Amino acid sequence: MASASCKVAPFCIHTSINKNDKNTHKHILQCVKINGSKSFSGSRMDVLSQDHAIPMTYVDPTEEESVQVLEQQIRQNIPTKKQLVDPFRQGVIILDGVGYRQTVVIRSYEVGPDKTTTIESILNLLQETALNHVWMSGLLGDGFGATHGMMKNNLIWVVSRMQVQVEHYPIWGEVMDIDTWVGASGKNGMRRDWLLRSQATGLVFARATSTWVMMNQQTRRLSKMPDEVRAEISPWFIEKQAIEEESSPEKIDKLDNNARYMNTDLKPKRSDLDMNHHVNNVKYVRWMLETIPDEFLENHQLSNIILEYRRECGNEDVVQSLCEPQEYDLIKSGNFHQCNHIVANGHVLSSHEILQENGHFIPLFLGPYSYTHLLQIKGEPKNEEIVRGKTTWKKKPTTTPFP
Repeated sequence: MASASCKVAPFCIHTSINKNDKNTHKHILQCVKINGSKSFSGSRMDVLSQDHAIPMTYVDPTEEESVQVLEQQIRQNIPTKKQLVDPFRQGVIILDGVGYRQTVVIRSYEVGPDKTTTIESILNLLQETALNHVWMSGLLGDGFGATHGMMKNNLIWVVSRMQVQVEHYPIWGEVMDIDTWVGASGKNGMRRDWLLRSQATGLVFARATSTWVMMNQQTRRLSKMPDEVRAEISPWFIEKQAIEEESSPEKIDKLDNNARYMNTDLKPKRSDLDMNHHVNNVKYVRWMLETIPDEFLENHQLSNIILEYRRECGNEDVVQSLCEPQEYDLIKSGNFHQCNHIVANGHVLSSHEILQENGHFIPLFLGPYSYTHLLQIKGEPKNEEIVRGKTTWKKKPTTTPFP
């Protein structure tokens, strides 16, 4: 077997080679310096810098699948045991060793025209920190947040309900701490919560909570939690809630085709699919919000969103987005010219706060404003539901973050 000398604490890859093989020169010992100044050629792998030389076995290039798996493992470098600090993601373990905190900087592509973070960006950050929490636990398999026990049983996580309350929106360049933790939800479910705060002031930006259940990746049916999975994740469960759980959660009514606003023929793009091969839940929210009139969105910001997930959406599905305003109907259908005040969302409106328009009286100040949403599959016999939602809105601040 040919050999070569390695300098500067090399990362060496060894292989046993048939000396009669005419391609032996392609399989000789190869070395890489740890400082990254030199990379080896002829290998399919990108090697990370290491503190010490680590011997590895070279996989025959004809074994394509094995090579790809090894390459993925090296590139991802998924921890096999619990970590307390992740310097690459600015993450640390908190809450007596079971919670996770990640520090993020709001990027330019995460804000809208007013330089504040979009709700889609916030949802993406919630998803990212949840996955990184599992990553640092040492339980992550190669699935989308699935543990080793889940991978053995061909199970994946699916979200059944989610709520996000936004008190203030972070601005571009702001540094934010996101705390997340998990707890039990019933016998076979899991609850995950988040708290988003300004690192500079401690101001709470948002709170979020979600409920997750397991699905068989092949049958696409919900599954009970296997004992080995329960043993993996239950030590991480704590009794802590970012949003207090309601004893009787508000029911979201189902809309029909008489809804005031509707977008039809929405088709998922390839970029909308996640690692579980279904449309990501952040795309659902985008479809919902796009049905709301632009003139309303220009002057209002989302303060609360509740989502109830009913089924998956695949890349072949055609989707309808339905939207119905709530207080709008209450006011527009009323005949208030015989009274000197009305009540909207618990707020008493006097006569000077009411504007007559086209024979109808409309309050100048509505306070929180809500919409009911529905995404459904178009063409199904019963227009099968994907997700129901309710959004609550408030007036945008009169001052902008920047001049």
